[in-house]
Amino acid sequence: MVEIAPGAVPSPNIWNSPQVYELENRAVDPDGVLADAMRAIRPWKGADVLDVGCGTGFHLPFFAADARHVFGVEPHAALASAATRRTRDLTNVTVRVGTAQTLPLPDASVDVVHARWAYFFGPGCEPGLAELHRVVRHGGAIFIIDNDATRSTFGRWFRRGLPKYDPGAVERFWTRRGFAREPLTIRWSFQNRDDLAAVLRIEFPPELADECLREHSGLEVDYAVNLWWRCP
Repeated sequence: MVEIAPGAVPSPNIWNSPQVYELENRAVDPDGVLADAMRAIRPWKGADVLDVGCGTGFHLPFFAADARHVFGVEPHAALASAATRRTRDLTNVTVRVGTAQTLPLPDASVDVVHARWAYFFGPGCEPGLAELHRVVRHGGAIFIIDNDATRSTFGRWFRRGLPKYDPGAVERFWTRRGFAREPLTIRWSFQNRDDLAAVLRIEFPPELADECLREHSGLEVDYAVNLWWRCP
């Protein structure tokens, strides 16, 4: 039985299909729009970085190239082990099993937090937010990347998959907590249609995934996101 940290919020796409999620990670934002936007707000060169919900560690080497130290926290022990293997040659990376609600880090121990489609989806994530504020030093930054369901091809698909999702309520949640919003448009760029199909089938119910494939030709999908950020 796979070990899961107590209190973890399930992430069915990567937990159930890590190899397919790897295809998705490779396809997301080939132009580096998200990285450029974060750097413009708070660069992490020489800083201590925390990647919350790091999964198999896809983003850890990217941050480690500039950061002093990078901590990856992941509640799924098998994924955390994969992240450890991925970064075994990087001396400035540490991976730990843990949840957003109980981060295994001391107070005021990091400068930059990165959480990409992990745990922080608006109402209900207050315990994790309290932990972020505990571990981030003064002058640091919290970056939370989430879907913008009000626009783009992916946003339309997302709303069809979750018709009860209320983007207005999510925006009000973050605004009340002092976060600024940077609306960005990135893209998925796949090598072939089979990879696109596989990713759609871990993100959406089978019927919707098939509809998306029929409606959308080619290998690229425009994808709207919100970069929520705050400098405590």
